[in-house]
Parts: sequence; structure tokens; C-alpha cells
Amino acid sequence: MGCNLAIAGVTGAVGQEFLNILAERDFPFDSLKMLASSRSVGKKIEFGGKHYVVEELTAKSFARVDVALFSAGASRSKEFAPAAVEAGAVVVDNSSAFRMDPEVPLVIPEINPEKIRQNKGVIANPNCSTIIGIVPVWPLHKANPVRRMVVSTYQAASGAGQSAMLELEEQTREILAGKEPTCKAFAYQIAFNVFSHDSALGPNGYNQEEMKMVHETRKIFDCPEIAVTCTCIRIPVFRAHCESINLEFAQPITPDEVRDLLNTAPGVSVLDDRAHNRFPMPIDASGKDDILVGRIRQDESVPENRGINIWVAGDQLRKGAALNAVQIAEKLL
Repeated sequence: MGCNLAIAGVTGAVGQEFLNILAERDFPFDSLKMLASSRSVGKKIEFGGKHYVVEELTAKSFARVDVALFSAGASRSKEFAPAAVEAGAVVVDNSSAFRMDPEVPLVIPEINPEKIRQNKGVIANPNCSTIIGIVPVWPLHKANPVRRMVVSTYQAASGAGQSAMLELEEQTREILAGKEPTCKAFAYQIAFNVFSHDSALGPNGYNQEEMKMVHETRKIFDCPEIAVTCTCIRIPVFRAHCESINLEFAQPITPDEVRDLLNTAPGVSVLDDRAHNRFPMPIDASGKDDILVGRIRQDESVPENRGINIWVAGDQLRKGAALNAVQIAEKLL
């Protein structure tokens, strides 16, 4: 038996990935509403052999909807998610609007699926860099508590949406043609360049993206004492994020033990070929569901073999966004 499904923000990069994943996983639905801003109203989208007409996202969009997948931005989530809940839908929200609300479960199904049933109408999808980083850290943390986590992210243009991906392509063409690059989606040139993540800086000098990793990890792990610090960087890659993660554990742990734990961890694939210097790259992770992990090695600066370094790559649009939300919706049914 299927559900009555709505997708808010269907014309965006994550909205389009929702459709790809729903089709691939044969998600059971009886009806589907495609919702977007007034700019996209009337646009036709083919899905599952049928043509759907995009409707405007309004407070009245959710009559007889059971599950609503939101990826329309935080302001629209705050505006329209309460109306969806009032109409009887459960909202799985991909924005930052509700993540740190103590009444809203923040869920990664490989880590805390039990929180899904505790929802009061809204379930929050974590930030993409948080998901990609902590899916492989969780099985290690369960086996040997992580005391401190130092993360450096290398984030793809897709994290800033479809317009940013197009800008990377356009700038690359412009620069190779000897022209000045056009900067609209980003304040700075993204093609052939690297810069600090474009979210707002707080008074502590950390940007919002970095603090999301700190606060969301503590909430999802239900471990307020874990020490987390993060540096987030944009790189000229289309859609997969990479992260360098340094972990300090409560007890000694070896790279072989880490590999053994990750080899059986859900949502994780190990790509750690030292002989050929072959480790996860964005092109390996793009289009894949699993988070890829490599460069597994002892941090020799931490005493008693309590330190480990890993390198991860994950598709920001899939597991970092759309797939995680669809997995939540599957567990709701």
C-alpha cells in the first residue's frame, strides 16, 4: 500500500534527486503532488511514465497528503511545514529550519532510526556535510567512544543548489575562453579556485556550516560532551563532498580494527588501497548511495594509539540530502 506524497521544491537540485531516488527504490505512493515556487507553476515533469504539472507551494497544498518531502529552503519550510502538519502530513524537511528544535527529531537512519517514531509532524534531515561525515564515524563511536573530532570539509558546488552547479560549469567555459568569470551564485570565483564556505560568520569566527556540524553531531549521537571542531571549504567539484576527519578515542584503536568495523557498517564502503595510492574521490562517490572511506591510518601524534585519521567522500545530493530523506519516508510507511 502506498501513501499520498508531496514534494516541495521539486524543480531544485535536491527535488530532482528526490524523483531519481523514488524511482530507483520503487517508493510506494498512490498519488504525487509536485510543488514549487510561483516561477515554476505549470512546468511539466515526466515521472514514472506519467506527466505531472508543477503546482504552487501554498498553505493549502497538503490536503490528503500523508508524507511531504521538503527541499524549498528554510524560510519556506518555516512558512509552509506547519500547514502541512495541520493538514495531517508528516514533513521530512531538508532545510536548517527545524534541525536544532528540541521537539524535532534529527535523523540519519543508519544512526538513530528510533527517533523517527517520536516525531510530532516534522522530521529534520541533517546538513549534508554532517551526514557524510558521521555515517562512518558512528560505528566507530559505538565500539569505542569518540572524545574529539576534527573535520575539514571539501564541499562541492551542489551544496549551494542548481544555480551554483551551473555557475561552476559556466565559469569554467568563460575562463578557458579567456573571459572574466561571472559570479552570481557565489561571491567568489568557484572554477579553478577554493574558498572558505560561503555561509555567514558568527562572532566566534566560525561560519554557520561549521557550527551545524558541531551541534548536529552532538544531537544525532545524543552525546553533548563530544568535542567537535570544523573548517568548511568550497571546491570546484559538481556534486560530491569530501572530508578529512581526525578522531580521538577513549581507548586505543588500530587502523585494522577501524577497517573491520567499517566493512560491516550500513551505508559505508571502504576504498583504502595503499598499494596503488587509491582512495575515495568525488568522481567515485557521485551517483552512489554509500559514503566511501579511505586513508585509514593511525594519528601518531595522539598517545596510546587513541587517534585515527580517515578520508571520506559522499554524494551531497544523494545521501547528503535526498536519499536520507527518502530513507526516513520509507521507515515512516
